[in-house]
Amino acid sequence: MADEGGKNKRLGRGLAALIGEAAPTPGSAPERTPPRDTRKVPIEHLEPNPRNPRKTFTEKDLADLSESLKAKGIIQPILVRPAAGKTDRYEIIAGERRWRAAQRAGLHEAPIIIRDVTDQEALEIAIIENVQRADLNPIEEAMGYEQLTAEFDYSQGQLAKVIGKSRSHVANTMRLLKLPNSVKDYLAEGLLTAGHARALITVDDPAALAEIIVEKGLTVRDAEKLAQDPEALTKLKGGAKTSAAKADKDADTKALEKRLTDTLGLKVSVGHKPGKESGDLKIKYTSLEQLDELCRKLGVETR
Repeated sequence: MADEGGKNKRLGRGLAALIGEAAPTPGSAPERTPPRDTRKVPIEHLEPNPRNPRKTFTEKDLADLSESLKAKGIIQPILVRPAAGKTDRYEIIAGERRWRAAQRAGLHEAPIIIRDVTDQEALEIAIIENVQRADLNPIEEAMGYEQLTAEFDYSQGQLAKVIGKSRSHVANTMRLLKLPNSVKDYLAEGLLTAGHARALITVDDPAALAEIIVEKGLTVRDAEKLAQDPEALTKLKGGAKTSAAKADKDADTKALEKRLTDTLGLKVSVGHKPGKESGDLKIKYTSLEQLDELCRKLGVETR
C-alpha cells in the first residue's frame, strides 16, 4: 500500500510540473515548475501522436480555429517531446488540434514546449489536458482510460487520482465501452451525451433506446424515465426497430454520410438505396446558430 500511495503522489506532482500550462487546481498554491524549453520550429517538424486519445476533429471546429490562428497566430505553445530516432522532429503530446488548424491557416512555424517524457507520461498528459478542456467525447475519454489501465496496469482508484476525477466518474466512463457500436457512434458524433449513455447501460436493448433518444431529441431525464419504464420502452422500441430496418445502408452510403457530416459539422443522413436514382438528404441541427451557419455555407440569406 505504501508503494501504491507513493506512486500516485509522484505521478500527480510530476504531471503537474510536466504540463506546466494546465490550469492549477482551485485553492492550491502554485508549484515551482522546471524551466521550459520553448522555441519556434517549422510546422512540418511536428508529427501527431498515434496514441492521442482524441481521434475526432470536425471540419467546422478546425475551420473556426484556423480563422482565429490567421488573425492572432498560435498563442499557447504546443506541448511536444523529441520523436524517437529522428533529428529535429517532435511528437505532439498536447495540441494536435492547434497543429492541424495551423497547417490550414498556412502558418510556417509553431511555438512548442519540449518535454522529455515516457510513453506513459505522454498519454497521461494528453488525457488530462483534453479532459480539462472538455475536448474529448465520452468514448474517446473512456478509451484513454482503458489504454492507461491496460498498458500501465492502473487500478481505477489510481487512475482517478492521476486524472483528477472521482473513482465513480472513471468507472462510469469506462462502462460506456460495453455499449453497442451504434451507440458509441452516436456518442462520438455528439448526438448522445454521457448522461444519456449512463441511462442506456441499464437497459436490455441500448441500441433501440439510443435510436429513440436521437430521433425524438429526448433529454437525459426523459431517457432515464424510459429506462425505468419497461412497458413504455417496449412500445417505442417497436417503431424504432421498424425504422432501423428501413435505414439499413450499404458501406458507400455510410462513408458518404460520414464525409458530409465531417464537412458540415452536422449530422447528415442520406436516404439512398443501391440501384435507385432518387432519395433524400437530411441534415440535423440542434440550435438556430447551427442552422444559420449551414445557410451561410450554402450561400442562403437568413435575414
